[in-house]
This record gives sequence, structure tokens and C-alpha cells, in this order.
Amino acid sequence: MKEGNIISFKVFIDNKGTLMTEYSKLPIEQVKKIFEYPDSSYIEKVLKQLEPKLFNLHKSLEEELSALK
Repeated sequence: MKEGNIISFKVFIDNKGTLMTEYSKLPIEQVKKIFEYPDSSYIEKVLKQLEPKLFNLHKSLEEELSALK
């Protein structure tokens, strides 16, 4: 099995010293094209649970970091 990123959230400092966040995910409509059942069901469940939480965290931190500039 190959390795791939399904959903991620990262806080990092770029080469200019800027603190940033990054959020990425596999589009849910692609899950069944890539994975077979039952894996596709597990992955869809994980995405549905984590997507709003990580997106809101990313958005909130980006707003806070922008306010500090």
C-alpha cells in the first residue's frame, strides 16, 4: 500500500520567520475513486469528523496571526 495524505493541519515558521498554518485534505468526492470498501467508509467518516474541526482551527489561527501583524 502506498502512503498518502488524507487530511492534515500544520503550524510552521517559514524561511522569513513568519508563523503560518496550513490545512489540506482529500476531497470527499475522490475517496471512493481511490479506496475500496470498507476503507472508503472509514476514510469518509474520518474526513466528515475532522474537516470542520481542522478548518475552523486553521481559520481561527490565521485570523489571530493576521491581527498580530
